[in-house]
Amino acid sequence: MPKHAQTAPWWQDAVIYQVYPRSFADADGDGMGDLRGVAAKLPYLERLGVDALWLSPFYTSPQADAGYDVADYRDVDPLFGSLGDFDAMLAAAHGRGIKIIVDLVPNHTSDEHVWFGEALAAAPGSPERARYIFRDGSGADGEEPPNNWQSIFGGPAWTRVTEPDGTPGQWYLHLFDTKQPDLDWENPEVREEMKDVLRFWLDRGVDGFRVDVAHGMVKAEGLPDWSAKVAMVAGNEPAGTAGARDDVLITEPSLDLPEEDVSAATPPYFDQEGVHAIYEEWNAVLSEYDGDRMMVAEAWVEPMSRIFRYVRRGEMQQAFNFGFLLAGWDAERIADNVAETLAEAAVVDAPPTWVLSNHDTVRHSTRYGLSDPTTFPKGISAEDEQPDERLGWARGRAAAMVMLALPGSAYVYQGDELSLPEHTTLPAEARQDPSFFRTGGEERGRDGCRVPMPWVADAPGNGFAEGTEAAAPWLPQPDSYATYAADRQVGVPGSTYELYRELLGIRAERGLGHGILAWSAEHAPAHGLLGYANGELLVLANMGVAPVELPGDHRVVVASQDEAVFEGQLAADSAVWMLPL
Repeated sequence: MPKHAQTAPWWQDAVIYQVYPRSFADADGDGMGDLRGVAAKLPYLERLGVDALWLSPFYTSPQADAGYDVADYRDVDPLFGSLGDFDAMLAAAHGRGIKIIVDLVPNHTSDEHVWFGEALAAAPGSPERARYIFRDGSGADGEEPPNNWQSIFGGPAWTRVTEPDGTPGQWYLHLFDTKQPDLDWENPEVREEMKDVLRFWLDRGVDGFRVDVAHGMVKAEGLPDWSAKVAMVAGNEPAGTAGARDDVLITEPSLDLPEEDVSAATPPYFDQEGVHAIYEEWNAVLSEYDGDRMMVAEAWVEPMSRIFRYVRRGEMQQAFNFGFLLAGWDAERIADNVAETLAEAAVVDAPPTWVLSNHDTVRHSTRYGLSDPTTFPKGISAEDEQPDERLGWARGRAAAMVMLALPGSAYVYQGDELSLPEHTTLPAEARQDPSFFRTGGEERGRDGCRVPMPWVADAPGNGFAEGTEAAAPWLPQPDSYATYAADRQVGVPGSTYELYRELLGIRAERGLGHGILAWSAEHAPAHGLLGYANGELLVLANMGVAPVELPGDHRVVVASQDEAVFEGQLAADSAVWMLPL
């Protein structure tokens, strides 16, 4: 069904484009992307055909973790402009039929938030400290942390403060950086404050929220030690496998456990039952507003059934499907994830979501070019294996064709539509991710996927900033980015931008987001083939090593690359969309 004829909420089948504001477009020439830069690129995004933008944090912040350390939830950091710039950008986006989703960071604030300053100035046991998780230390004179929790970014999750009288004092919890103290969500004042923040942005007209660390916030009663062996791994990837990620801790061995045993393998600071009461309250706030406002959960939890608990009726509208992202270039793993996702989504009557890359992951076009295209490294440096860029380009385009025909909602990270690769040789002195520093460089960090966008190949900084006197981009771009610049792709047949544009057009025209998937019995994932139908559209992807015959009763309407189809066959590392003859 064409989009204009739909009556379902817009987010059920939306294609949502993630904008990382500091790296998208720089309108004032200071080397940092900004909101006026986003507004300037709206024609580009409208032409691409996306339905909504998700903006990573642009709030007032000391930028210790690229804005995920919020000092003021109700204002724009001067790096990115002003509230007036936000309002103008929002109005311009709405004028083009594009929704706006903003990032919300409720697990922690910045240590420069006024609340934390008040907490440090107040006494132990005070209402000011009760907004955060302060505890007395253990051991003689409290010189040891309250428990053994470790930070997601490496090192202890507790920091001791100096009391106003100059004596060593209590400890505060920070599951991430020391400059990101965790809020205490058992405190009614915290809950009311964040609902007020929701209303502040809803009143301005935003269409939804991406909720950071949605599986955090509530901690187990008593903050018990977590003594199980832990590994830095991705939320849907069993520990000890290739998938590794720097923003969640789960246990070894695999978390492939019965539902009743999940609690035994869940850290006491993630996926606690209390988070669902919070989202029921938030859902009620969104219901006060018209326009099908929405929330999407960043919840790295396992198994899949627990992810979909976040989108039960009366809670959130969407949750990220990180299992699809983690499947890599592997037909069996993708097919397994798609089947499980659709089954669990049906249980709670919620739309599935699909995503290949985001601001926390090595770009998929680079991961797919590694010797094992299912690996999930925590960043890549010049000392690590370097990908086959051409192979990753081909597989990345084919993977987009697999994703964009699936029922549900799809997320596209900025630059995916240009086949941007990871910056895999970023020098250590240029890195800014706190996980790089807190692990002594053992984790390469996320800077490589956050490199500023290339807009004009022959301009300084590849046209990231406006003006000939503009400062250099805040992160250096690799030499290859000129090849991928937007001005070399928009309107150029065969470019990745035009491929995405064509796919999104067909997706909208045929209502694929509201379609029903039917697997193709002739194309077995065990043989490296992925095949499914959505309505009349047949999607085939060859993830094996040899060409395969294409069905003779269908015609190719889109191919992932010029070399994809030859003599009635589909080449390896390629995909096609087909319609009946």
